[in-house]
Formats: sequence, structure tokens, C-alpha cells
Amino acid sequence: MADIKLTERLNDLLQECIELCKERRYEFVTPEAVLYELLSEDVFCSVIDFYCDITELMDEVENRLVETGFVPYDQEYQLMPSEQYTQLMGKASLQVISSSADALDIPHVVVAMLELEESWAAYLLKKHLGACEPEFVSDIVSTYEEASMVDENEGEERTEEAAGWRRLVTCMNDVVDQKNPLIGREAELERTIQVLCRRDKNNPLHVGEPGVGKTALIYGLASRINAGNVPDRLKGSSIYMLDLGTMLAGTQYRGDFEKRIKQVMDGVAGEGKNNIVYIDEIHNMVGAGAVGESSMDASNMLKPYLERGDLRFIGSTTYEEYNKYFSRSKGLVRRFQQIDILEPSIDEAVNILMQLRPRYEEFHKVVYEDEALRYAVEASAKYINDRFLPDKAIDLIDEAGATLEVRGKKEDVKVVTKSLISEVLAKTCKIDVTTKEDDNEKLSTLNSQLSTQIYGQDEAIRQVVEAVQMSKAGLLDDNKPTASLLFVGPTGVGKTEVARVLAKELGIELIRFDMSEYTEKHTVAKLIGSPAGYIGYEDGGLLTDAIRKTPHCVLLLDEIEKAHQDIYNILLQVMDYARLTDNKGRKADFRNVILIMTSNAGAQFAGQANIGFTGGISRGEAMLKQVKKTFKPEFINRLSGTVVFNDMDHHMAELILKKKLRELQEKLTAKKVTLTLKDETFAALLKEGFTKEYGAREMDRVINQRLKPQLMREILFGSLKDGGEITI
Repeated sequence: MADIKLTERLNDLLQECIELCKERRYEFVTPEAVLYELLSEDVFCSVIDFYCDITELMDEVENRLVETGFVPYDQEYQLMPSEQYTQLMGKASLQVISSSADALDIPHVVVAMLELEESWAAYLLKKHLGACEPEFVSDIVSTYEEASMVDENEGEERTEEAAGWRRLVTCMNDVVDQKNPLIGREAELERTIQVLCRRDKNNPLHVGEPGVGKTALIYGLASRINAGNVPDRLKGSSIYMLDLGTMLAGTQYRGDFEKRIKQVMDGVAGEGKNNIVYIDEIHNMVGAGAVGESSMDASNMLKPYLERGDLRFIGSTTYEEYNKYFSRSKGLVRRFQQIDILEPSIDEAVNILMQLRPRYEEFHKVVYEDEALRYAVEASAKYINDRFLPDKAIDLIDEAGATLEVRGKKEDVKVVTKSLISEVLAKTCKIDVTTKEDDNEKLSTLNSQLSTQIYGQDEAIRQVVEAVQMSKAGLLDDNKPTASLLFVGPTGVGKTEVARVLAKELGIELIRFDMSEYTEKHTVAKLIGSPAGYIGYEDGGLLTDAIRKTPHCVLLLDEIEKAHQDIYNILLQVMDYARLTDNKGRKADFRNVILIMTSNAGAQFAGQANIGFTGGISRGEAMLKQVKKTFKPEFINRLSGTVVFNDMDHHMAELILKKKLRELQEKLTAKKVTLTLKDETFAALLKEGFTKEYGAREMDRVINQRLKPQLMREILFGSLKDGGEITI
């Protein structure tokens, strides 16, 4: 028998049999122990399952094994083969010699077992097979022959697969020199190494916002391993990054994906002890590969490997995805040690950029000024709200370097200055940062610029301009909007116009919401998004999305008193903390928003302004009293100013009429027409158009009804077809 080779599967079976006997402290290896292990072997079970109840047979074999007795744990002993086991292997070997087979295999052992005399294994097997014994023997022989042929065909494929796991991973130790070095993060790196050196649950999980440097931390760890600056347990370790995209690509049949995961895990584990698998975006493992209601996904396949301890895992994910996907799998959370990777402070981010400077200077062939690097961090922290340091600051300096490179200046040294960073930031944030940061000239003339376009509302303009200038001077609370103003006054005196002109003069966008569309309770959902489970949940909120897209703007909420009461409650937090959270938990930042609300509340009482004892107060002031009754005290208390607009007087009406006629002349100039109004015509228009009740809008109506129809007829059918002059 010494010269007879054993097949790999029989060898494994007998090894498992010996392990079982040692574990249970049996004195001898018996045929019953071999039968017990056979009943756990896939191919054998697939055949015998047709002839008898496997569970019942296994229970009876287990009972026989228990009765054989065991050696006490405090006694030393050597496991020996029993006499019947020796007979079993002898009979099996004789079959190999007589059949001229290449090696001793499981079917030889099964046939030999059935030939044993006075053996419980043979007795139990025959008892359950009954009259089907011959069919069973022929089935066993043919099934194992087929399995051998499949194994031979797959042998070559397996060899390819064994090496093929490497294409599904990236060894981070090999590519660490091509990446940016890790700067700072000593505490997080030490904690990661500490977790990796644990005996159990030695798998760190890095949780942090996108762009704070989670992957950079792993490259930093790989760099330390390469330098040997780690505890002995981690020396010589390799970190393999799992590429989930490649893992999933081409897995068209059920089981392909799982096979690849097993292939990678076994490949990494087989290469050496203490190797580390890094899974970026690890939340994608939860649910990956699951079919229908099945709970068997990629994360469940990892659990046995996570338990073993010889293969370590590092995962990384963001807080949002951790809460949404990862935290649902309690078994997975238990096996990982969470390490929070927080956003670096401005000083830490500046230090990171200073140390990365040589790499970017060499790549772009430029020189970065110290001031430009610090400004890149501070400006990105202030103006780019939906991303995180240091990633957004690195993006800015990289973009600035690329901009200089594209311009292709002739000089030998191209310098990245603060103004260039500012220019790049302006494109990113859709704002004129140069104006905001450096050019105070525009702010100094803002009052006069607004006054040339809005007449008779000097106090209103002063309050608006002062709020903007104070914000730019940095004297206001950083965690509040630039200004929160309530404009109160009769219709047609220029409340909405102030907001429009202000946005135009500051060079920022005007976002207008007509609050008459939000009179119902359920319309609050339109602004911040519908609750989960309701139609429109995926769409997000109109207000939060608009501010996230354009964080620098004049936000005009027109006719605020017409909105539902619940909308005021939303505005409370906007005015107090400059934050608004939408239905998905994303925050919109209102710190750089000029919030203007207009109100006609109490317009019906405005006419009573000059009646009775209160005679002499303006219509706007009369309305302000009503406004204080309409809005809650906490709402009014949070406003940075309530601006009362004056009634329209004769002089204001004259100026407005002249402005309207200038706008009309601009349209006529395009048609090569020159308009001249006689003084009495101007006076007639003014007389008809000036009413305190309806303000400037009445002026528009008079021009549209009395003046424009005459011009229209002449331009279309009369003397002004080809241009010319007209006096009315």
C-alpha cells in the first residue's frame, strides 16, 4: 500500500477523519469515522441521497461513534488505526491493483467498506441501502469518474484563476510612489495600525466625508509598511485594493461574482500572513450579488474571512452611505472598528498644500505663491459649500496650474497668484469673487447706483446697502445670511425692483419665489422636498436645490404674507443659522444669501393712514402695524431689518415716468425710431398715471394703453415702417 498513491480528495477525506478522531479523543481511527466523514462529502451525498435518508444514517453512525468511548483529556495518547480500518484500506488497495487504476480513490474505499465483516459501518450502510446495493455501487463509481473528468478539464482553468485574482486587485504598496504623500493624520494612522494589530476584529473602518483623505490614509499606511516603520506583525504586509467594478464586470451567471470574491480572498490569504484587503466604498458590498429576497450578498461572503483573523480588511465609506446601507448589516458593523476621519482645519489644510506644492509645481511647470495657497484654502472653505477640505483646495491649485499651462505664456517661470486662484474660483462658484474680495469700489458706489434706478426710497436703499457692506467688512455673524430684510409698503413703489437692481449691481443671480403659490400646507414639501414614501421624494426641494446650485444670490420671496404659516417656521432656521436641510438630509448653505421678503400685509388698512388721531403717518407705516400682527414675534425678531417703503409722491412719479420713457426709447432705437413727447403730453401721462393706490404699475398701464398703440400702428402700417422721427 505504501507504493499506492492516494487521490487528493481521498487524502483530504482521511485527513478530516483523523482530525475528527483527535478532536473527539477517540483511541482508534475506525471505518465508522470514515463513513461519518463520507456523509459530509458532496459527491458521495449526491449519490446516496437517492437511496436513503442521509440524516437518519448520519444519526445512527454518530451514535455508534459515541459508544466507542474516548481518552480523557488529561492523558497523553497516540491515535492508532483500528484493525477494521487496516482491513478497509487493505481491501481498497487490492481493488486498485486488480483494476490497474492510477490511484486509490473514494469509490474503492466505499466498495471495500461494504465487504467488511463484523463492522458497524458495513452493517449500517447495507441496512439503509437494502436491495439497492449493486445499483448504488455502480452509481458511486460512475459519478466519481465523471467528477474526475470535470476536475481534469478545469485543472487548467483553475491554474489560470489562481493567478487571475491579481487582475481583480491593485497592490497599493507598488503604486504608492505615484500618489500624493500623506501629510498629518498621525492619530488616525496610529489608531488604524493599532486595530490591525488586534487578535480579533482587527478590521478598521474609515468613515468620513468625500474628499477628506480616506484613501490617502491607506497609501500613507502602505508607504510606512514599505519603509518598515510599523510593528513586526505588519512588516512585509501587502495592501490589496479590491476593484468592485472589475469584480462585477462580466459576471453574467449566478455565482460568478461570489466565485471571484472567494478567489481573491483565498489568493490574498494564500500569499502570506497579515496581508490586508482594502475595500473602498465598502457600502457597495451590502446587497451586491444578492438575488430577489435573498440575504446572501457579498458582505455575507466576507464574514467568514473577517472572523478568521489572518486576513485583515480596511473599509472606507461616507457617513451618508454608512447610515443608509452599511449600518443595516449589524453582523458586518460588529466585525469592524469605526475610525472617524474628520475634515482638516484651515491651518492643517494649508500645511497639506504647502507640502504638496513641489509635486504640482513640477507637474505644471509653475511656481505657487504662499499667499495663493493660503487663499485657495480659505476661499474654498468659504465659497465651496458642498465639498470638503483638503480635496476642494487641492482642486483649486491644480486647476490654476492647468489654466497657466493652457495659456502657454512665453516666460520661463509662470507664477500662480492669488488673483488667478480667485479667477478659477469665480468659474467654479458662479460668482465674481474678485469683486467680493478685492474691489471695494463697487460697494462704495452701490448706494448711488441703486438711487439712480429706484426713486424716493432712500431709506430703504440705505438699509440694504449697509447690510451688504457690513457683511463684506466681516462685521456680521458668520452663521447668518448676509441680510434678512422684510420690505413693507404699498403696491407698485419698488419693493421687488430693489431686489432685482441689487442682484444686477452686485453681479449675482436673483432667485425669485412667488409665495402666492405656497398658500397650502402641503406646499412646504415643494421647498424642501417630499417626505420618504411620497411622490416626488427623489426630486429634492425647489428652494434647497436652488441655493445649493447658486449659493451666492439675492433670494426674493415675493408677497410673503400669502404663504402658509408653516413656511415661516422653515424661514426661522434660515434666518438664524443660515442652514436648511432637505428631505434627504443634505444641507443648503444660506450664509452668502441676501434674503429679501416683500409684504403687502395690511394694504386694505393703508387707506386709513390719514384718518383720525393717527393722521400724518404714511401708508407704509400704517401697514407695518398690521405686519406686526400678521407675523409671529419670533419671525420679526430674526430679521436684520424691516424696511418701510414710502408712498409715491408727485416728484417720484415724474422720475419714474421719465425712466419708463427711456426704456421705451431703447426699444424704439432698435427700430430706428426717435420719439419726442411734448410737455403737455408728458403732463397728461403723468396725471393719468400717478395714483397713490397703485404706484408705478399704473404708469405702465397708461403707457401701454395710450402711447404704445399709436406707435404700434405707425411702425406696422404708417410712416415709421423704415424708421424716422415722431412727435406726440
